[in-house]
Amino acid sequence: MNNDSKVLKRVLANAGTLLGGRTVNAIVSLAYIALTARGLGAVQMGVLVLINAYAQFLGDVAKFQSWQTVLQYGTGPLLTGDRPRFQQVLRFTLLLDLIGATVGVLLGVGGALILGSTLGWPRELAPAAALYALSIAMMTSATSVGLLRLFDRFRFLAGEQAVSSIVRLAGCALAFALDAPIGWFLVAWAAGTVASFLYVMGVALWDLARRGLLKGFTFRGPTSEGLPGVWRFAWATNFSGTLDTAFTHVITLVVGAVLGPAQAALWRVGRQVADGMAKPAKLLTPALYPELAKMRATGGEAAMRKLAGQIGLMGGAVAGLLLLVSMLFGATILTLVMGKPFAAAAPIMTWQVAAAAIGVLALPLEPMLVSMNQAGVALRVRLAVCVVYLAALVPIIKVLGLTGAGAALVGAAAAMALGMFWALRRSLARSTTAKADEQTCANNENGAKGLSQ
Repeated sequence: MNNDSKVLKRVLANAGTLLGGRTVNAIVSLAYIALTARGLGAVQMGVLVLINAYAQFLGDVAKFQSWQTVLQYGTGPLLTGDRPRFQQVLRFTLLLDLIGATVGVLLGVGGALILGSTLGWPRELAPAAALYALSIAMMTSATSVGLLRLFDRFRFLAGEQAVSSIVRLAGCALAFALDAPIGWFLVAWAAGTVASFLYVMGVALWDLARRGLLKGFTFRGPTSEGLPGVWRFAWATNFSGTLDTAFTHVITLVVGAVLGPAQAALWRVGRQVADGMAKPAKLLTPALYPELAKMRATGGEAAMRKLAGQIGLMGGAVAGLLLLVSMLFGATILTLVMGKPFAAAAPIMTWQVAAAAIGVLALPLEPMLVSMNQAGVALRVRLAVCVVYLAALVPIIKVLGLTGAGAALVGAAAAMALGMFWALRRSLARSTTAKADEQTCANNENGAKGLSQ
Protein backbone atom coordinates (compact mmCIF):
# COMPACT_ATOMS: atom_id res chain seq x y z
CA MET A 1 0.00 0.00 0.00
CA ASN A 2 1.54 3.35 -1.05
CA ASN A 3 1.69 6.38 1.23
CA ASP A 4 -1.24 8.21 -0.47
CA SER A 5 -3.49 5.20 0.12
CA LYS A 6 -2.38 5.02 3.74
CA VAL A 7 -3.27 8.68 4.28
CA LEU A 8 -6.71 8.29 2.68
CA LYS A 9 -7.28 5.17 4.75
CA ARG A 10 -6.31 7.06 7.90
CA VAL A 11 -8.66 9.95 7.05
CA LEU A 12 -11.53 7.52 6.45
CA ALA A 13 -10.70 5.57 9.62
CA ASN A 14 -10.66 8.75 11.72
CA ALA A 15 -13.88 9.94 10.09
CA GLY A 16 -15.38 6.52 10.77
CA THR A 17 -14.38 6.77 14.41
CA LEU A 18 -16.05 10.16 14.65
CA LEU A 19 -19.07 8.78 12.80
CA GLY A 20 -19.57 6.10 15.42
CA GLY A 21 -19.80 8.71 18.16
CA ARG A 22 -21.77 11.17 16.07
CA THR A 23 -24.28 8.51 15.03
CA VAL A 24 -25.08 7.96 18.68
CA ASN A 25 -25.08 11.72 19.13
CA ALA A 26 -27.47 12.27 16.21
CA ILE A 27 -29.96 9.81 17.67
CA VAL A 28 -29.67 11.25 21.18
CA SER A 29 -29.86 14.82 19.83
CA LEU A 30 -33.08 14.10 18.01
CA ALA A 31 -34.41 12.51 21.20
CA TYR A 32 -33.78 15.53 23.43
CA ILE A 33 -35.05 17.92 20.77
CA ALA A 34 -38.17 15.80 20.38
CA LEU A 35 -38.71 15.87 24.16
CA THR A 36 -38.23 19.64 24.13
CA ALA A 37 -40.67 20.06 21.24
CA ARG A 38 -43.32 17.83 22.81
CA GLY A 39 -42.84 19.32 26.27
CA LEU A 40 -42.93 22.99 25.30
CA GLY A 41 -44.87 23.17 22.04
CA ALA A 42 -43.85 25.09 18.93
CA VAL A 43 -43.96 28.62 20.38
CA GLN A 44 -42.08 27.94 23.63
CA MET A 45 -39.60 25.71 21.85
CA GLY A 46 -39.07 28.53 19.38
CA VAL A 47 -38.18 30.82 22.27
CA LEU A 48 -35.66 28.28 23.60
CA VAL A 49 -34.22 27.85 20.11
CA LEU A 50 -33.76 31.62 19.78
CA ILE A 51 -31.99 31.89 23.16
CA ASN A 52 -29.70 28.99 22.25
CA ALA A 53 -29.02 30.41 18.78
CA TYR A 54 -28.20 33.79 20.33
CA ALA A 55 -25.67 32.25 22.74
CA GLN A 56 -24.11 30.06 20.06
CA PHE A 57 -23.91 32.98 17.65
CA LEU A 58 -22.00 35.13 20.13
CA GLY A 59 -19.85 32.16 21.11
CA ASP A 60 -18.90 31.64 17.46
CA VAL A 61 -18.29 35.36 16.93
CA ALA A 62 -16.03 35.65 19.97
CA LYS A 63 -14.27 32.31 19.48
CA PHE A 64 -10.88 32.19 17.84
CA GLN A 65 -10.55 28.97 15.86
CA SER A 66 -7.60 28.11 18.08
CA TRP A 67 -7.75 24.44 17.06
CA GLN A 68 -6.61 25.51 13.59
CA THR A 69 -3.72 27.46 15.11
CA VAL A 70 -2.73 24.35 17.10
CA LEU A 71 -2.60 22.33 13.88
CA GLN A 72 -0.94 24.98 11.72
CA TYR A 73 1.80 25.99 14.18
CA GLY A 74 1.98 23.01 16.52
CA THR A 75 2.45 20.22 13.97
CA GLY A 76 6.06 21.10 13.13
CA PRO A 77 7.29 21.37 16.76
CA LEU A 78 5.50 18.14 17.66
CA LEU A 79 7.07 16.21 14.79
CA THR A 80 10.56 17.55 15.57
CA GLY A 81 10.29 17.16 19.35
CA ASP A 82 10.63 20.90 20.02
CA ARG A 83 8.76 20.99 23.34
CA PRO A 84 9.44 24.67 24.23
CA ARG A 85 8.09 25.83 20.88
CA PHE A 86 5.07 23.51 21.17
CA GLN A 87 4.36 24.89 24.64
CA GLN A 88 4.58 28.40 23.22
CA VAL A 89 1.92 27.54 20.65
CA LEU A 90 -0.21 26.06 23.44
CA ARG A 91 0.23 29.19 25.55
CA PHE A 92 -0.82 31.36 22.61
CA THR A 93 -3.96 29.36 21.81
CA LEU A 94 -5.02 29.35 25.48
CA LEU A 95 -4.70 33.13 25.41
CA LEU A 96 -6.98 33.20 22.38
CA ASP A 97 -9.53 31.05 24.23
CA LEU A 98 -9.44 33.35 27.25
CA ILE A 99 -9.99 36.45 25.12
CA GLY A 100 -12.89 34.79 23.32
CA ALA A 101 -14.56 33.63 26.55
CA THR A 102 -14.33 37.07 28.18
CA VAL A 103 -15.68 38.97 25.20
CA GLY A 104 -18.41 36.41 24.50
CA VAL A 105 -19.79 36.33 28.05
CA LEU A 106 -19.79 40.13 28.40
CA LEU A 107 -21.63 40.59 25.11
CA GLY A 108 -23.98 37.68 25.78
CA VAL A 109 -25.13 38.70 29.23
CA GLY A 110 -25.43 42.39 28.36
CA GLY A 111 -27.26 41.74 25.10
CA ALA A 112 -29.71 39.27 26.67
CA LEU A 113 -30.73 41.82 29.28
CA ILE A 114 -30.92 44.82 26.97
CA LEU A 115 -31.95 43.46 23.54
CA GLY A 116 -33.76 40.22 24.38
CA SER A 117 -37.29 41.38 23.54
CA THR A 118 -36.20 42.46 20.06
CA LEU A 119 -34.70 39.02 19.41
CA GLY A 120 -37.93 37.10 19.93
CA TRP A 121 -38.19 36.11 23.59
CA PRO A 122 -40.43 37.73 26.28
CA ARG A 123 -38.95 40.36 28.57
CA GLU A 124 -39.57 38.20 31.64
CA LEU A 125 -37.18 35.57 30.25
CA ALA A 126 -34.30 38.06 29.90
CA PRO A 127 -32.64 37.00 33.20
CA ALA A 128 -32.84 33.32 32.20
CA ALA A 129 -31.35 34.14 28.80
CA ALA A 130 -28.54 36.10 30.50
CA LEU A 131 -27.74 33.13 32.74
CA TYR A 132 -27.75 30.84 29.71
CA ALA A 133 -25.26 33.20 28.06
CA LEU A 134 -22.70 32.29 30.75
CA SER A 135 -22.29 28.98 28.90
CA ILE A 136 -20.61 30.96 26.11
CA ALA A 137 -17.39 30.66 28.13
CA MET A 138 -17.47 26.92 27.45
CA MET A 139 -18.22 27.37 23.75
CA THR A 140 -15.14 29.50 23.01
CA SER A 141 -12.44 27.01 24.02
CA ALA A 142 -11.06 25.13 21.01
CA THR A 143 -7.45 24.42 22.05
CA SER A 144 -8.40 21.04 23.54
CA VAL A 145 -10.13 20.00 20.31
CA GLY A 146 -7.05 20.99 18.30
CA LEU A 147 -4.77 18.95 20.55
CA LEU A 148 -6.88 15.82 20.24
CA ARG A 149 -7.01 16.20 16.45
CA LEU A 150 -3.25 16.70 16.33
CA PHE A 151 -2.68 13.61 18.49
CA ASP A 152 -5.07 11.51 16.36
CA ARG A 153 -7.32 11.02 19.38
CA PHE A 154 -10.45 10.88 17.27
CA ARG A 155 -12.01 8.13 19.34
CA PHE A 156 -12.15 10.58 22.25
CA LEU A 157 -13.40 13.40 20.05
CA ALA A 158 -16.17 11.06 18.94
CA GLY A 159 -17.55 11.27 22.46
CA GLU A 160 -17.50 15.07 22.71
CA GLN A 161 -20.93 15.77 21.27
CA ALA A 162 -22.31 12.51 22.64
CA VAL A 163 -21.49 13.64 26.19
CA SER A 164 -23.29 16.92 25.60
CA SER A 165 -26.34 15.26 24.07
CA ILE A 166 -26.63 12.56 26.75
CA VAL A 167 -26.57 15.17 29.51
CA ARG A 168 -29.17 17.22 27.63
CA LEU A 169 -31.33 14.15 27.10
CA ALA A 170 -31.28 13.29 30.79
CA GLY A 171 -32.15 16.85 31.75
CA CYS A 172 -34.90 17.18 29.13
CA ALA A 173 -36.38 13.80 30.09
CA LEU A 174 -36.63 14.95 33.71
CA ALA A 175 -38.16 18.29 32.68
CA PHE A 176 -40.61 16.53 30.37
CA ALA A 177 -41.64 14.05 33.07
CA LEU A 178 -42.28 16.89 35.53
CA ASP A 179 -44.07 19.02 32.92
CA ALA A 180 -41.54 21.71 33.78
CA PRO A 181 -41.43 25.26 32.33
CA ILE A 182 -38.92 26.48 29.77
CA GLY A 183 -36.31 27.41 32.40
CA TRP A 184 -35.70 23.75 33.24
CA PHE A 185 -35.10 22.92 29.60
CA LEU A 186 -32.64 25.83 29.35
CA VAL A 187 -30.72 24.42 32.33
CA ALA A 188 -30.59 21.01 30.65
CA TRP A 189 -29.24 22.44 27.40
CA ALA A 190 -26.61 24.55 29.21
CA ALA A 191 -25.51 21.57 31.30
CA GLY A 192 -24.74 19.66 28.11
CA THR A 193 -22.41 22.44 26.94
CA VAL A 194 -20.56 22.48 30.27
CA ALA A 195 -20.20 18.68 30.34
CA SER A 196 -18.79 18.57 26.82
CA PHE A 197 -16.21 21.25 27.64
CA LEU A 198 -15.03 19.49 30.81
CA TYR A 199 -14.77 16.14 29.01
CA VAL A 200 -12.60 17.39 26.13
CA MET A 201 -10.41 19.51 28.40
CA GLY A 202 -9.82 16.56 30.74
CA VAL A 203 -8.83 14.20 27.92
CA ALA A 204 -6.51 16.80 26.37
CA LEU A 205 -4.72 17.43 29.68
CA TRP A 206 -4.32 13.69 30.23
CA ASP A 207 -2.78 13.21 26.79
CA LEU A 208 -0.45 16.19 27.16
CA ALA A 209 0.80 14.83 30.48
CA ARG A 210 1.18 11.31 29.06
CA ARG A 211 3.39 12.66 26.27
CA GLY A 212 5.50 14.72 28.67
CA LEU A 213 4.45 17.95 26.97
CA LEU A 214 3.44 19.65 30.22
CA LYS A 215 6.92 19.36 31.78
CA GLY A 216 8.18 22.84 32.55
CA PHE A 217 5.02 24.42 31.12
CA THR A 218 4.13 27.85 32.48
CA PHE A 219 1.61 30.48 31.48
CA ARG A 220 4.40 33.03 31.61
CA GLY A 221 6.62 33.26 28.59
CA PRO A 222 6.54 34.15 24.90
CA THR A 223 3.30 33.73 22.96
CA SER A 224 3.46 35.00 19.39
CA GLU A 225 7.20 35.73 19.23
CA GLY A 226 8.93 33.62 16.61
CA LEU A 227 5.63 32.40 15.12
CA PRO A 228 5.47 34.34 11.84
CA GLY A 229 1.99 35.46 10.85
CA VAL A 230 0.30 33.74 13.80
CA TRP A 231 -1.91 36.70 14.76
CA ARG A 232 -2.91 37.23 11.15
CA PHE A 233 -3.76 33.54 10.87
CA ALA A 234 -5.71 33.59 14.15
CA TRP A 235 -7.76 36.63 13.13
CA ALA A 236 -8.42 35.26 9.64
CA THR A 237 -9.70 31.91 10.93
CA ASN A 238 -11.70 33.71 13.63
CA PHE A 239 -13.44 35.93 11.10
CA SER A 240 -14.01 32.99 8.78
CA GLY A 241 -15.65 31.04 11.60
CA THR A 242 -17.69 34.11 12.52
CA LEU A 243 -18.97 34.47 8.98
CA ASP A 244 -19.89 30.79 8.94
CA THR A 245 -22.45 31.53 11.66
CA ALA A 246 -24.46 33.44 9.05
CA PHE A 247 -25.44 30.04 7.68
CA THR A 248 -26.43 28.62 11.07
CA HIS A 249 -27.43 30.79 14.01
CA VAL A 250 -27.97 34.18 12.36
CA ILE A 251 -30.64 32.90 10.02
CA THR A 252 -32.49 31.31 12.98
CA LEU A 253 -32.46 34.66 14.79
CA VAL A 254 -33.63 36.49 11.67
CA VAL A 255 -36.46 34.01 11.07
CA GLY A 256 -37.56 34.41 14.70
CA ALA A 257 -37.43 38.21 14.54
CA VAL A 258 -39.34 38.43 11.23
CA LEU A 259 -41.73 35.47 11.36
CA GLY A 260 -41.96 34.67 15.09
CA PRO A 261 -40.77 31.89 17.43
CA ALA A 262 -43.03 29.18 15.95
CA GLN A 263 -41.50 29.56 12.49
CA ALA A 264 -38.03 29.66 14.06
CA ALA A 265 -38.83 26.32 15.70
CA LEU A 266 -39.79 24.80 12.32
CA TRP A 267 -36.56 26.13 10.83
CA ARG A 268 -34.47 24.74 13.70
CA VAL A 269 -36.13 21.33 13.57
CA GLY A 270 -35.59 21.05 9.82
CA ARG A 271 -31.99 22.19 10.20
CA GLN A 272 -31.30 19.65 12.95
CA VAL A 273 -32.48 16.77 10.76
CA ALA A 274 -30.66 18.12 7.68
CA ASP A 275 -27.41 18.50 9.60
CA GLY A 276 -27.82 15.02 11.03
CA MET A 277 -28.19 13.58 7.53
CA ALA A 278 -25.10 15.43 6.27
CA LYS A 279 -22.98 14.73 9.34
CA PRO A 280 -21.41 11.44 8.14
CA ALA A 281 -19.84 13.18 5.15
CA LYS A 282 -18.93 16.38 7.00
CA LEU A 283 -16.95 14.36 9.53
CA LEU A 284 -14.34 13.91 6.81
CA THR A 285 -13.38 17.57 7.32
CA PRO A 286 -12.00 17.36 10.89
CA ALA A 287 -10.23 14.15 9.90
CA LEU A 288 -8.82 15.89 6.81
CA TYR A 289 -7.28 18.95 8.51
CA PRO A 290 -4.52 17.15 10.50
CA GLU A 291 -3.39 15.14 7.46
CA LEU A 292 -3.22 18.25 5.27
CA ALA A 293 -1.25 20.06 8.00
CA LYS A 294 1.25 17.20 8.18
CA MET A 295 1.56 17.07 4.38
CA ARG A 296 2.13 20.81 4.28
CA ALA A 297 4.82 20.57 6.99
CA THR A 298 6.67 17.92 4.99
CA GLY A 299 6.22 19.57 1.58
CA GLY A 300 3.74 17.10 0.10
CA GLU A 301 1.60 19.52 -1.91
CA ALA A 302 0.88 17.07 -4.74
CA ALA A 303 -0.39 14.55 -2.21
CA MET A 304 -2.58 17.28 -0.69
CA ARG A 305 -4.26 17.82 -4.06
CA LYS A 306 -4.85 14.13 -4.62
CA LEU A 307 -6.32 13.60 -1.15
CA ALA A 308 -8.65 16.60 -1.49
CA GLY A 309 -9.86 15.31 -4.87
CA GLN A 310 -10.62 11.87 -3.46
CA ILE A 311 -12.57 13.35 -0.56
CA GLY A 312 -14.50 15.63 -2.94
CA LEU A 313 -15.64 12.70 -5.07
CA MET A 314 -16.82 10.79 -2.01
CA GLY A 315 -18.64 13.86 -0.75
CA GLY A 316 -20.41 14.32 -4.06
CA ALA A 317 -21.80 10.79 -3.99
CA VAL A 318 -23.10 11.25 -0.45
CA ALA A 319 -24.62 14.65 -1.31
CA GLY A 320 -26.87 13.22 -4.01
CA LEU A 321 -28.12 10.48 -1.70
CA LEU A 322 -28.93 12.99 1.04
CA LEU A 323 -31.10 15.09 -1.23
CA LEU A 324 -33.00 12.06 -2.55
CA VAL A 325 -33.81 10.82 0.97
CA SER A 326 -35.05 14.25 2.04
CA MET A 327 -37.29 14.69 -0.99
CA LEU A 328 -38.89 11.25 -0.62
CA PHE A 329 -39.11 10.77 3.14
CA GLY A 330 -38.74 14.22 4.77
CA ALA A 331 -42.30 14.57 6.08
CA THR A 332 -42.33 10.98 7.37
CA ILE A 333 -39.06 11.46 9.25
CA LEU A 334 -40.26 14.67 10.94
CA THR A 335 -43.62 13.19 11.90
CA LEU A 336 -42.01 10.14 13.49
CA VAL A 337 -39.39 12.11 15.42
CA MET A 338 -41.00 15.42 16.35
CA GLY A 339 -44.72 14.79 16.08
CA LYS A 340 -47.31 15.67 13.46
CA PRO A 341 -47.28 19.48 14.03
CA PHE A 342 -43.65 19.60 12.93
CA ALA A 343 -44.27 17.81 9.62
CA ALA A 344 -44.83 21.31 8.22
CA ALA A 345 -41.04 21.74 8.34
CA ALA A 346 -40.56 19.12 5.59
CA PRO A 347 -40.49 21.52 2.59
CA ILE A 348 -37.99 23.84 4.23
CA MET A 349 -35.90 20.85 5.33
CA THR A 350 -35.46 19.87 1.67
CA TRP A 351 -33.95 23.30 0.97
CA GLN A 352 -31.69 22.91 3.98
CA VAL A 353 -30.56 19.45 2.88
CA ALA A 354 -29.82 20.82 -0.60
CA ALA A 355 -27.59 23.50 0.94
CA ALA A 356 -25.89 20.88 3.13
CA ALA A 357 -25.35 18.68 0.06
CA ILE A 358 -23.56 21.52 -1.72
CA GLY A 359 -21.38 22.01 1.35
CA VAL A 360 -20.53 18.30 1.41
CA LEU A 361 -19.57 18.37 -2.26
CA ALA A 362 -17.20 21.30 -1.64
CA LEU A 363 -15.90 20.23 1.77
CA PRO A 364 -12.19 19.77 0.84
CA LEU A 365 -11.82 23.28 -0.62
CA GLU A 366 -11.50 25.42 2.51
CA PRO A 367 -9.26 22.95 4.41
CA MET A 368 -6.91 23.01 1.41
CA LEU A 369 -6.78 26.81 1.43
CA VAL A 370 -6.18 26.98 5.19
CA SER A 371 -3.50 24.27 5.08
CA MET A 372 -1.72 26.19 2.31
CA ASN A 373 -1.59 29.19 4.66
CA GLN A 374 -4.27 30.95 2.60
CA ALA A 375 -6.77 31.45 5.43
CA GLY A 376 -7.06 35.12 4.45
CA VAL A 377 -8.18 34.14 0.95
CA ALA A 378 -10.85 31.82 2.36
CA LEU A 379 -11.96 34.65 4.64
CA ARG A 380 -12.41 37.06 1.74
CA VAL A 381 -14.57 34.54 -0.11
CA ARG A 382 -16.76 34.05 2.96
CA LEU A 383 -16.99 37.78 3.54
CA ALA A 384 -18.14 38.52 0.00
CA VAL A 385 -20.80 35.80 0.06
CA CYS A 386 -22.04 36.69 3.55
CA VAL A 387 -22.40 40.40 2.79
CA VAL A 388 -24.69 39.67 -0.16
CA TYR A 389 -26.51 36.91 1.72
CA LEU A 390 -27.26 38.96 4.82
CA ALA A 391 -28.29 41.99 2.80
CA ALA A 392 -30.85 39.93 0.89
CA LEU A 393 -32.05 37.71 3.76
CA VAL A 394 -34.67 39.91 5.46
CA PRO A 395 -36.37 41.10 2.24
CA ILE A 396 -36.53 37.55 0.89
CA ILE A 397 -38.01 36.20 4.13
CA LYS A 398 -40.60 38.97 4.25
CA VAL A 399 -41.75 38.16 0.71
CA LEU A 400 -41.40 34.36 0.59
CA GLY A 401 -41.38 33.30 4.26
CA LEU A 402 -39.52 30.14 5.21
CA THR A 403 -39.23 29.11 1.57
CA GLY A 404 -37.29 32.30 0.91
CA ALA A 405 -34.96 31.53 3.79
CA GLY A 406 -34.28 28.08 2.34
CA ALA A 407 -33.72 29.37 -1.18
CA ALA A 408 -31.32 32.02 0.14
CA LEU A 409 -29.39 29.34 2.03
CA VAL A 410 -29.00 27.21 -1.11
CA GLY A 411 -27.86 30.20 -3.17
CA ALA A 412 -25.30 31.19 -0.55
CA ALA A 413 -23.96 27.63 -0.29
CA ALA A 414 -23.53 27.45 -4.06
CA ALA A 415 -21.79 30.84 -4.18
CA MET A 416 -19.49 29.80 -1.34
CA ALA A 417 -18.51 26.56 -3.07
CA LEU A 418 -17.77 28.31 -6.38
CA GLY A 419 -15.81 31.06 -4.63
CA MET A 420 -13.67 28.59 -2.69
CA PHE A 421 -13.02 26.56 -5.83
CA TRP A 422 -11.91 29.63 -7.77
CA ALA A 423 -9.68 30.81 -4.88
CA LEU A 424 -8.07 27.39 -4.47
CA ARG A 425 -7.44 27.08 -8.19
CA ARG A 426 -5.65 30.45 -8.22
CA SER A 427 -3.61 29.58 -5.12
CA LEU A 428 -2.51 26.26 -6.58
CA ALA A 429 -1.56 27.94 -9.86
CA ARG A 430 0.56 30.52 -8.05
CA SER A 431 2.23 27.82 -5.96
CA THR A 432 3.08 25.79 -9.07
CA THR A 433 4.50 28.87 -10.83
CA ALA A 434 6.61 29.81 -7.79
CA LYS A 435 8.07 26.30 -7.55
CA ALA A 436 8.84 26.27 -11.26
CA ASP A 437 10.68 29.61 -10.92
CA GLU A 438 12.66 28.27 -7.95
CA GLN A 439 13.65 25.18 -9.95
CA THR A 440 14.71 27.34 -12.92
CA CYS A 441 16.88 29.50 -10.66
CA ALA A 442 18.44 26.40 -9.12
CA ASN A 443 19.17 24.95 -12.57
CA ASN A 444 20.73 28.23 -13.70
CA GLU A 445 22.93 28.35 -10.59
CA ASN A 446 24.08 24.78 -11.14
CA GLY A 447 24.80 25.55 -14.78
CA ALA A 448 26.81 28.61 -13.85
CA LYS A 449 28.86 26.58 -11.39
CA GLY A 450 29.53 23.98 -14.04
CA LEU A 451 30.81 26.61 -16.50
CA SER A 452 33.03 28.21 -13.86
CA GLN A 453 34.65 24.85 -13.22
